Amino acid sequence: MTEALDALLDLLDLEQIERDYFRGRSRSALVPRVFGGQVAAQALVAAGRTVSAETPTPHSLHAYFLRAGDPGAPIVYLVDRIRDGRSFTTRRVVAVQHGQPIFHLSASFQRYEEGLEHQADMPPAPDPESLPTAAEMLPRQLPADVAERLIEARAAVDLRYADAPPWAGVGTPREPRSQVWFRTNAKLADDPLLHIALATYVSDMTLLDSVLLAHGRGGWAVRDVVGASLDHAMWFHRPFRADEWLLYDQESPSASGGRGLGQARIYTQDGRLAVTVVQEGVVRVPR
Repeated sequence: MTEALDALLDLLDLEQIERDYFRGRSRSALVPRVFGGQVAAQALVAAGRTVSAETPTPHSLHAYFLRAGDPGAPIVYLVDRIRDGRSFTTRRVVAVQHGQPIFHLSASFQRYEEGLEHQADMPPAPDPESLPTAAEMLPRQLPADVAERLIEARAAVDLRYADAPPWAGVGTPREPRSQVWFRTNAKLADDPLLHIALATYVSDMTLLDSVLLAHGRGGWAVRDVVGASLDHAMWFHRPFRADEWLLYDQESPSASGGRGLGQARIYTQDGRLAVTVVQEGVVRVPR
């Protein structure tokens, strides 16, 4: 297990301070605020810690980012047990720092059952093993200090771009679609909630990049836009492992009013549709 992945798993292993109260820590990020994917993943873990073993798996989450999180202070997660049903269990989680809510999540868990089956086909994508790693690609495309910080921030995950990231094509608008392959840098325990939490963590890393592509903007890495996640929704369709290759196929159907929308599907390497993701974020061009 890599040291970075070990540290990330430690972040997701929340401290229980009361029956439905949990405390989490933060890690440094590229910007002076808590990484949104971390808060979402920790909130989902907090919700899952209060759910019966009979309904262990979340099938959806819906979340709002309310305030920038302080990476130097702990985050307290307050879980509200909205409903415990025979098939579905619902939880609401509020993340609090300095006496104020910074994040709100609703998650629904479902007991496994058989049902109708169909899915959208997996789009064509290159073999992930044929693509350069972040350590190989980023130093060629970004200033050394930026590349180093970005590699460090993503060190727990092997994330490989199937096509050029936005900062590699500044000034050249193109179709607002992008693909990345990702998996953790070491094997994980057989805990479905852990794999879902890690996919939630990664889902906030690149989704709004597709907004930038349509305008030839390089993004947060080159500071030609200012951005932040506003809301985030995920639907978990089929079992998957975050330590095996997953294709994150992303696109942006709209940007307006200082906001951009990203939507995506996550597929397993053998073509099963595992997750659908939708996120809207602030995307502003600095004056």
